[in-house]
Amino acid sequence: MMKPKQQPPALQVVMKEARRAIRPMIWFSGGINVLMLTGAFYMLQVYHRVLSSHSLETLVMLSLMAAAALATMAALEVVRGRLLATVGSWMNARLAPVLLTASVEYAASAPGQANARPLRDLDQVRNFFTSPSIFPILDAPWAPLFFGAIFFMHPWLGWLALCGGIVLFALALLNEYLTRKPLAEAASAQSRAYVQAEAAIRNAEVVQAMGMLKPLLVGWKAQQDEANEGQVLAANRGGVIAAIARCHRLALQMAILGLGAYLVLRNEASPGIMISASILMGRALSPVEQAIGTWKATVGARAAYRRLAAVAGQHPEATPVLPLPRPKGRFEAENLVLARQGGEPILKGINFHLEPGEAMALIGPSAAGKTSLARILAGAWRPSGGRALLDGMDVAQWAAEDRGHYVGYLPQDIELFAGTVSENICRFAKLSPVVFDKVVKAAQLAGVHELIKGLPKGYLTEIGESGAVLSGGQRQRIGLARALYGDPALIILDEPNSNLDREGEEALIAALSTVKATGTTVILIAHRPNIMETVDKILILNRGQQDLFGPRDYVFNELAARARKVSQMPTIVAK
Repeated sequence: MMKPKQQPPALQVVMKEARRAIRPMIWFSGGINVLMLTGAFYMLQVYHRVLSSHSLETLVMLSLMAAAALATMAALEVVRGRLLATVGSWMNARLAPVLLTASVEYAASAPGQANARPLRDLDQVRNFFTSPSIFPILDAPWAPLFFGAIFFMHPWLGWLALCGGIVLFALALLNEYLTRKPLAEAASAQSRAYVQAEAAIRNAEVVQAMGMLKPLLVGWKAQQDEANEGQVLAANRGGVIAAIARCHRLALQMAILGLGAYLVLRNEASPGIMISASILMGRALSPVEQAIGTWKATVGARAAYRRLAAVAGQHPEATPVLPLPRPKGRFEAENLVLARQGGEPILKGINFHLEPGEAMALIGPSAAGKTSLARILAGAWRPSGGRALLDGMDVAQWAAEDRGHYVGYLPQDIELFAGTVSENICRFAKLSPVVFDKVVKAAQLAGVHELIKGLPKGYLTEIGESGAVLSGGQRQRIGLARALYGDPALIILDEPNSNLDREGEEALIAALSTVKATGTTVILIAHRPNIMETVDKILILNRGQQDLFGPRDYVFNELAARARKVSQMPTIVAK
């Protein structure tokens, strides 16, 4: 397969394209803010022209012009709101698949860290774009327009408004400084509480059966209390700043009215200027005051965007790949190493070679690294060193959607998805007569066809979340059919007979014999001796190291020789 051209990070691409929509939003906001001068100038003209001339025609014309300006402003606000909603929806459509892909890949490489937080973060950013919280950000750059209009009316009024605006802006900065840390701590605690709640719900059966709910509630409540404490502290501080800011704005409006009245008494300004300056100053300071009130939403959206940047900022968008022809099944492991942070490596220097049609058993004591090795061989994990090669190509570098056509994998913990039996077997490919024929073929090969026919709706039976309506053995056999679907060149099975009865195990052995005869390479982790009759080679792991590898009979003979040697060692009797 040709190596695809390196793609830029998805978030960078999306934000670059979003600038095309941001520019018109800026201009729409500019138009809205210019038209917001209508009220002040209408009042000014009424005082200067209408009252002095007693002209009804002038009043009517001014009123019609003001009405047209306000109607235009309303139309621009509608367009801006729809544009923001469209941008938010478009961003969700572009980034959601990337984030889900990145989350799945991260969860596969870091078990126990799986969560849908990036998708919730994307929803938070999208909701921010479509909420009034973003309007202060769009309107704030146009505040100088209003200050300039006030300066145009009278410099003293302008300087008073500008100084008041600087004080209000300082209050906004103080609000950010005082609420940043408690809001961040509250968000972190809330995230931990969500993870604990999701874990409890996901394992509800164990929680209920073993009476674990009350102690779990204690830990969950501690995280909730910490989150609530941070939110209350931030709300209290923000409330105080907001009250001071509101009081400051009202006092400033009274001050500008007072100053305006003083200027009127000195014949340096008209009553219209006094009222208009008060209206303009209120509009100039409105974005800052609104920002203080919506600061929690703004901080939350900013933190969510930073988390998105950490996930999608390095993850490229999916690009079409050139499909490879079906591999023959030759498999090699070259000095595979899997490091563990802060501890001994999980795997150290694993080497073996399999020809097409060969089957290898992977055995060893608990915590020997068997499942970790299986995940690397299947391409779910990336090794820290070395390579796993299928027909000479590194499975970790192979595009997942292409690799999945030729690699069947049955994990130790069988995970089925909400949907029908046939959808789970065909890996949720679009059902068609050709696909369904492959589904039936895989089910027959796994020896589960008759079992599926006995279900209420056969292959169309809905199995529920995680295959809840099926028994453990049924889930395992359907999982085996899923691994066999599509005639894979390599099949990796992690303890495929752990939940099987004798009939299921016989079907498994028959399936392994059949796929071997077709040239499919098989790697399986197993402990029961009867399934060893189907394998050609055995790899023994011990504490992450390769202890023994070779043909089945050679390994069994070597193990027997070791056992005899141990039994012949003299026994030391303590006196």
